[in-house]
Amino acid sequence: MRKTREDTEKTRLGVIAAALKLFSSNGYSRTTLNMIAAEAGFSRGPIYWHFRNKDELFEAVLHYSQQPLQQLIEQAQACPDPVAGITLFIDEWFRLLVEDRWYRQSFEILLNKTELTDSMAATIRRERQLTRNMVEMLSKRLTEAADAGQLTLTDPAEDVALLLYTTLMGITQSWLFSPRLFSLAHQAPFFRRRLLAMAGHGGP
Repeated sequence: MRKTREDTEKTRLGVIAAALKLFSSNGYSRTTLNMIAAEAGFSRGPIYWHFRNKDELFEAVLHYSQQPLQQLIEQAQACPDPVAGITLFIDEWFRLLVEDRWYRQSFEILLNKTELTDSMAATIRRERQLTRNMVEMLSKRLTEAADAGQLTLTDPAEDVALLLYTTLMGITQSWLFSPRLFSLAHQAPFFRRRLLAMAGHGGP
């Protein structure tokens, strides 16, 4: 029976889901294509139909699982109120970590389970560009909020944006490394309040 486009895409997503699970649990270097095929319930043939090698599959895994983050940047930028946009970004960052397994596993892979090598150059470039996009969005929204009198910036917006981003990443890595240290779902409102306070916002 000839496969439909839907069947082909289902197979591709099955490979990505299996790879995401194994990369996040075993790490990139300790996960083989044979392991991914077994987890997905396929032979290696369907993997090579969609991906030339493990590096290309790794890039696809991270690209697919972090699509919500790129969408979140766009949503925060489009929000008419700049403080509301920053708040949306923070709240959704935490919600996605708690509720979206694929999104959470992509951070686990990048932060705790991968040795970055030259073969991952394209993936590294994309992730660095995504980081720049986040910092630039936060900086722009902070500037707009300060101009509107919604918050008081005592430091350059670029520096405050970098502080917000690195603090978010620090919270993320700490929670992924030791989930029993704190409940992210429970602490998220506290983190949001403190992050906004760091940005010079005096509201609740």
